[in-house]
Amino acid sequence: MDKNGLSSFLLGLGVGVAIGMLFAPKSGQETREIIKSKTGEGTDFLKQRSAGLKQTASEWVDKGKDALGRQKDNLTDAVEAGKQAYRETVGGAEPTA
Repeated sequence: MDKNGLSSFLLGLGVGVAIGMLFAPKSGQETREIIKSKTGEGTDFLKQRSAGLKQTASEWVDKGKDALGRQKDNLTDAVEAGKQAYRETVGGAEPTA
């Protein structure tokens, strides 16, 4: 958005707020209390949502670690089986890297 677009947006926002205040069916104090209440609800919602996302991310990390551990075990077993097969084929000599 360029400067003119941003200026127009902010001007429109200001005009909208002013008109909303003029035609609001509640007093200023009541309106402020509603805004304060809704802001608190929004904050609580964001805290709950972020805690849920953190828990989900933690679970995914744990699952990834488990999968990586299983793959490492499988690879270790495969290497060990390869060494054993080599020993059996060669007659007990250890392979050199």
